[in-house]
Formats: sequence, C-alpha cells, structure tokens
Amino acid sequence: MVEDFRIDLSMMMENAGRSVATQARTMMGRVEGKKILVMAGKGNNGGGGMVAARNLHDWGARVNVVLATPAHELKELPLRQFEILRRIGVRFLHQSRTYDMKRSDLIIDALLGYNQHGNPRGVVADLVIAANSSKKPILCLDIPSGLDPDSGFPNDPCIRGTQTLTLALPKKGLVERRAKPYVGDVFLADIGVPARVYKELGVRRPIFREDSIVRLPE
Repeated sequence: MVEDFRIDLSMMMENAGRSVATQARTMMGRVEGKKILVMAGKGNNGGGGMVAARNLHDWGARVNVVLATPAHELKELPLRQFEILRRIGVRFLHQSRTYDMKRSDLIIDALLGYNQHGNPRGVVADLVIAANSSKKPILCLDIPSGLDPDSGFPNDPCIRGTQTLTLALPKKGLVERRAKPYVGDVFLADIGVPARVYKELGVRRPIFREDSIVRLPE
C-alpha cells in the first residue's frame, strides 16, 4: 500500500481510528456523555486509538486517554495525534490514576498491535490487569494486547476483550479456539486497502461491499 499505491500510514491510521470510534458507538448505542477511556501505546496502534479518541470527543463522549509511555517516547505519527488531542482539549490521565477504571463506560485497548511478542511488561502490563479487573466492556483495536497474533496464545497478562475490531484482514491468531475468551466478538474494518491488493492476496470478492465494518462468523 505504501510503496506501490502511496497510501501512507497516516491515512490508514485515520481510517482505523474512525472505525474504532464507529464501533464504540455501535456497542454503546450512543456515546454522548459516556465516559470512555482509551489506553494508547507508543506505536501506530496507539496512534489509531488516539484518532478514535478525537472522533469520540467530537461526538460528545467524555474521553480520557492514558499513555503507556511518556509523550516524548511516542513514534512520529502517534506523537502527531497526541498533539492534536492536547490542542482540542482531550484529557490525559497520569498513569498512577488509571487503576480505578470502574468509572468508565467503555475501555478501548490500543496498547499493542500485531507486532507484539511475548508477555506485556511494565506499564502496559499494569494497564491490562487494571482493565480486566474493571469488569467494564473492552473494545480492542486490531488485536487484544497480550494475544499472540499468529498462534492466538494468550500471554500473561492478556486483555479479555468484549469485542475486537481487526483491520483489513483477520490475524490468524484471532480465529484460534483458545483466543475466543480474549477476543470476544470479532469485527473487520475497512482501512482503505485497494481491491487490487486484496486480489493479489487471493481475496476475490469485495469484503466490504455492504458495510465498512463486518462481523466475522464464529
């Protein structure tokens, strides 16, 4: 997509984040006035989470964001999203204030993406444990933090998602039987992958011919 079609990561991040916000609105019926906590990592998954936070904020939700890393350690595109959120007045929580998540109506997991390997550590692990302990609905971006994207093996700790919104095509691990308690209901989002790319991957029929977000069969 980047090299052949000039569809850059910022465009995909924008599409992914708006899809997450849309799915959050679908889950909740409406988001106006609802308390939504976005947990964002330092990579592009976290950037997508911050795009979702911006959209939800604009739709009237009471959005809080907690970063798993200091802002100066964010990668280029997530840092840009961080600066946008600061300018429009989205609230960032200090990590030490995130452990009472029971006040949230929804938690969005955007900590670790498909490049994750092994057990979550440090602040990320603390946030995963706190989110699970809250017993609140959790919407995972692309893949639950702590779940191996290839094998579906749940590392320790691993988010127990209510729903997972994965991007473009399902990751193999999401459809493994042992992943079910962690992924919840799985949905697939269109992030602007050209039909030609899908055809080259062997996908002949348009996946998103009826909607930009589709539910995967169990």
